[in-house]
Amino acid sequence: MRILFFLLALATTIALVVILDTTKLLPAPLGRWLSPQQGIWQNAESLDHDYNANLTIPGLKGNTEVYFDERLVPHIFSDNEEDPYFVQGYLHAKFRLWQMEFQTHFISGRISEIVGDAGIKSDRGFRRMGITSAAESSLAFMEKDEVMRQTMDAYTAGVNAYIENLPESQLPIEYKLLGYKPEKWTNLKSVLFFKAMSYDLVGGDDDFEQTNLLKILGEADYNFLFPQAEDSLSPIIPKGIPFTKSAEIPLAPADADSVYFHRRDSLWFTQEFKPDPDNGSNNWVVSGSKTKSGKPILCNDPHLSLSLPSIWMEMQITTPTSNAYGVTFPGLPIVVIGFNDYIAFGVTNAGRELKDYYEIRFRDASRTEYWFNNAWKKADLRIEQISVKGSAPFIDTVAYTVFGPVIYDKTFKDKLNQNKAYALSWIAHYPSNPLKMWYQLNRAKNYNDYLDAVQYFNEPSQNIVFASKEGDIAIKQEGKFPLRWEGQGSFVMPGTDSSYMWKEFIPRQDNPFSHNPEQGYLSSANQRAVDTSYPYFIPGSYDMYRGVSINRRLSVMSNITPDDMKRLQNDNYNVFAEHMRPLMLRYVDRDRLSPEALRFLTLLEQWNLNSDIQETGPTIFENWVDSLRPALFRDELFRNDLPVIFPSDEIIAQSLIRDSSSFKFIDNTKTPETETLADILTSSLEKATPGLKKAEDDHRLEWGKFKNTSVYHLLRERMLPFGRLGLPIGGGKHIINATKQKNGPSWKMVIHMTTPTEAYGIYPGGQNGNPGSPFYDNTVLDWAKGQHYKLWVMQQNEKKDKRVKATMKFSS
Repeated sequence: MRILFFLLALATTIALVVILDTTKLLPAPLGRWLSPQQGIWQNAESLDHDYNANLTIPGLKGNTEVYFDERLVPHIFSDNEEDPYFVQGYLHAKFRLWQMEFQTHFISGRISEIVGDAGIKSDRGFRRMGITSAAESSLAFMEKDEVMRQTMDAYTAGVNAYIENLPESQLPIEYKLLGYKPEKWTNLKSVLFFKAMSYDLVGGDDDFEQTNLLKILGEADYNFLFPQAEDSLSPIIPKGIPFTKSAEIPLAPADADSVYFHRRDSLWFTQEFKPDPDNGSNNWVVSGSKTKSGKPILCNDPHLSLSLPSIWMEMQITTPTSNAYGVTFPGLPIVVIGFNDYIAFGVTNAGRELKDYYEIRFRDASRTEYWFNNAWKKADLRIEQISVKGSAPFIDTVAYTVFGPVIYDKTFKDKLNQNKAYALSWIAHYPSNPLKMWYQLNRAKNYNDYLDAVQYFNEPSQNIVFASKEGDIAIKQEGKFPLRWEGQGSFVMPGTDSSYMWKEFIPRQDNPFSHNPEQGYLSSANQRAVDTSYPYFIPGSYDMYRGVSINRRLSVMSNITPDDMKRLQNDNYNVFAEHMRPLMLRYVDRDRLSPEALRFLTLLEQWNLNSDIQETGPTIFENWVDSLRPALFRDELFRNDLPVIFPSDEIIAQSLIRDSSSFKFIDNTKTPETETLADILTSSLEKATPGLKKAEDDHRLEWGKFKNTSVYHLLRERMLPFGRLGLPIGGGKHIINATKQKNGPSWKMVIHMTTPTEAYGIYPGGQNGNPGSPFYDNTVLDWAKGQHYKLWVMQQNEKKDKRVKATMKFSS
């Protein structure tokens, strides 16, 4: 019996050893997860966790002190210009190391090293975009600027100083759960973060779908449904401001009509690697003529994917020449959106199209030569070795052409003809130094400094808003924009010669801008920047209704206070519904509706057009519109399973309002009878009704519950417990409060240019990226409630202020 017990104990011990040390069941050995000394328990932090430290680090130029306030915001004070960025890198690593590294792995096509085979397709796609080679080119360009090189070197050294002294027990929990360790940071990784921004904020990436639509619809109908030069109802640059034209518009190639605009072939696949189409932003600034104080107020709320750890980290950085406060990107030095003692600055996405695709004809399956300018030209074949966790490396070969890297060919897309391929031209492939703009904005003192700073910004294209304590307000759309002939880049272009290539760029002095306009305010909300008097062709993806709503409010406001601006950022009024609902209610045939559909129609009629959390109207309206789009266009657009997209909501609404009786797309061409708008609206509401009834039965008809705004962990479904799901918040698409299910205002900022500066801000998350910290998601509920925190611009004589909760000192 004693031997039997011994054998059972031995077998149990062996089983436990195997289970706790295996990676077959989980990404990392379970034993390591549960280890008291090194496991996930070590990541728990109490509310009174001690962040005080005195750090002696060789190589620092002088002394730097960091004071953490009650929200764990670091206020950095340094006696020199380089050390603050060392400390910023150190703090980013201390609080956001896993996030920084994961994001750069993702954009550079290295995610398979972490998640295994599931990441190979993504890695191939990003490598085929040429992102890493573009980052290497930009880094070489940036490091020619001695100040930028020193700034980046200091930041990288700070990140690595933290990593080098990081014990395994204190590794961020994601490393422990996924079973890997951090590697050293490099300047290249910071530049990769810039390229990630360019990827996320590219304006329009539907060339393949647009090419199919042109073939399906023909030129006239395509131009009607997908206009690229239609006046916005409320452009960023006020109408009537004259534009300069310093460059001659290039002529379209002689064969463009037959080869390009009237092409006969179809593209049987869609561009897969696209950013979130909801990425955008609001910003606006009002002059002292419209404020109660007589001082400008600047506001910004960038709309990005909502995630934990948070996209942003709040910070104050004070050097002998600057005192900048705002939000920073973990992975980059400098304050990205914020203010200093003299000016404030913010950004929104310009929406301009900066990616073009070219059809390449290879000589054979080897892809070593392609036809260009009447000769076979040698392709540059680059071997990409993708390391894969738990598997052998995956080897991919990417062909580079004069247009750029070939993203799609037979080796990556099964439906492609053996010798056909598609190369990507992207403004992100051009060297740039965007960090210099932010470095100078952090130190700018007036309008001229602002103009000098923004000239360095090439990508991603942005609308950069400005206010100063001298009273100036301005906005300038900045970026490197191809000088295009009308229609160039809207569709996949021939890649057999140089006639369709980018030749020149719009002169920077011709980029849209406005300074101290008579109306007393400026705003951008991803709408088209200019009306059709602008002399250049600027294709892109633009939103109309948020800009209309903001400008409508600002135009009638006076004696404006920061509280007024906070309320405006939280405004849930739906201008799209204001335009569209009257038409829907006028033409729907009530007599043909089922009792359930009629009941939902009645609720929609009673809606006050505010997309607040308790309202049912926005749920009904959105579901009805979602049903209406395919009812209008499925028969015309969805042919032979070709990938296409729907026209924008703006075009649908304006077209139906202008021509509600004879809009040609109302009739379903696949039925013998002729449908009217009443038929389409009635049937589409009926089709939406079962889904609305289910939502009602599930107690999800109220907008806040139906929209289900959630802030997910960066690993999404893999880490649901580390997210905050089902937040009670209104807003939505086309609304100033542009909060959707997974996307929304990632940082709300209101800056009043008084002395001292009065500033407010909030983002949905917390300063610490550790899910075990009280500062991981402590601001989420306040953000959902629409609150703003007052930002403390700490002064050096306030070191003993009661708001200081911890101090770090750095010296050599």
